[in-house]
Amino acid sequence: MEFTKTTEADSHYTAIEKMSVKEILVAINTEDKTVPLAVEKALPQIEKLTTIVSEKLKNGGRLFYIGAGTSGRLGIVDASECPPTFGVDHGLVVGLIAGGDTAIREAVEFAEDSANQGWLDLQVQHISEADIVIGIAASGTTPYVIGALKACNSNGIATGCITCNEGSPLARTATFPVVVVVGPEFVTGSSRMKAGTAQKLVLNMISTTAMIQLDRIKGNKMVDMQLSNNKLVDRGIRMIMGEINVDKATATNLLQTHKSVRAAINTVKND
Repeated sequence: MEFTKTTEADSHYTAIEKMSVKEILVAINTEDKTVPLAVEKALPQIEKLTTIVSEKLKNGGRLFYIGAGTSGRLGIVDASECPPTFGVDHGLVVGLIAGGDTAIREAVEFAEDSANQGWLDLQVQHISEADIVIGIAASGTTPYVIGALKACNSNGIATGCITCNEGSPLARTATFPVVVVVGPEFVTGSSRMKAGTAQKLVLNMISTTAMIQLDRIKGNKMVDMQLSNNKLVDRGIRMIMGEINVDKATATNLLQTHKSVRAAINTVKND
C-alpha cells in the first residue's frame, strides 16, 4: 500500500543558508507553532492509546517504548523521567532503542534496519500479554519498530504507535495508532524538528495522564516524586506546608522523618 511520506517532503523554504539568523529563527518558530494544532487533531487517537496504557498499568503491566534514533531517545527520556517525577519503579516504563544504550549518544549504523532485533530486545525484558508496547517512528517505516510490533500482535501483546505519516506501515501495524501529521520539516527530512516535538508532546500526554490515573498526583502536585536534590526537597517542604497548613520547620521535620511528601501529609491527615 502506497502512502505519502510527508516527513520527507521537500521543505517550501529555499536557500535557507542565505537567511539571516533572525530569518532562520522566525521560520523555525513559525513551523513549530503548527505542531500543537497537529497534535490536537490526533486527540481521539491519543485518548484511545492512553486509556489502554492506563488499564495495563493499573492491572500490573508495564509500558514499553521502542524506537530508533531521535524517536528511540525520546522514548527513553520519557521513561527515565517517570521514576523521579512520579515515584514509580524504574521497570514500570521502559525505553528501548535500536542499537542499545550506545545509540542513546551515538548513531549505530543500520541498527534500525533489523526487522527481528526489536522483538529480541523485548524478549530480554520478559515481555508478556500484561504489557503494552508503543512503537515510535516519525516516518512510520522503521523495520526495527514495525517488526517488534508485528511480533507483539502475534503474541497477544497490545500495541500502539506514535508516527507522523498517515497510512504508514507502522500506523497500519499498531492496534492503537497515533498519527500526528506535521508536514515537511524546515530542513527537509530533519524529523528531529517538528516530528520530534510532536512525539515529545504525545509522550508527555500519555505518561502524565497514565500516572494521574494511577493516583501518582494529588491535586496538581507530585507528592510521590523522588527527593533527589535540594530543589526537590524544598518543593516537597512547600507542598507539605500548603497541604496541611504548617510552618516550614514543621514541614521540614515531617519530610525528614517520613522521606516522602505523600507519607508526611497522610500521617498528619490520618491522625
